[in-house]
Amino acid sequence: MSSVNALAAQRRRARHFALQGLYQWSMTRANLAEIEAEFRIDNDFSHVDGEYYRSLLTGVVQDAGDLDSSYEQLLDRPLDELDPVERALLRLGTFELKERIDVPYRVVINESVALAKKIWCHRQLPIYQRRTRQSRAQLPPD
Repeated sequence: MSSVNALAAQRRRARHFALQGLYQWSMTRANLAEIEAEFRIDNDFSHVDGEYYRSLLTGVVQDAGDLDSSYEQLLDRPLDELDPVERALLRLGTFELKERIDVPYRVVINESVALAKKIWCHRQLPIYQRRTRQSRAQLPPD
């Protein structure tokens, strides 16, 4: 596997664990260091970009309010009616689009949709895809 493909796979796993960590944080408001330590103990992180995982987890939590404001006007219902997984997915994708300029926006959208496919039924995917693309459209061009 090439180093680019290996990094992509490691980041895909980092996103997966970050989503789970964000869900846990939203439900418990536990300390992020404890959440990260728990995930590293309970899961095999040998093929995970640990730095990327940490930057996603801490960045999303630090910017949660601003991230929510970024996509709130695009929602078809009030923000407080989003389920915790949906909110974590939107925060994660929006954070990557806004803050991780080293990752092409198409990669962020594709990875976000792939992550959503793992956890959602296909009926909800078009809604998520539309919101993610609308969030991207609000950002300045590359």
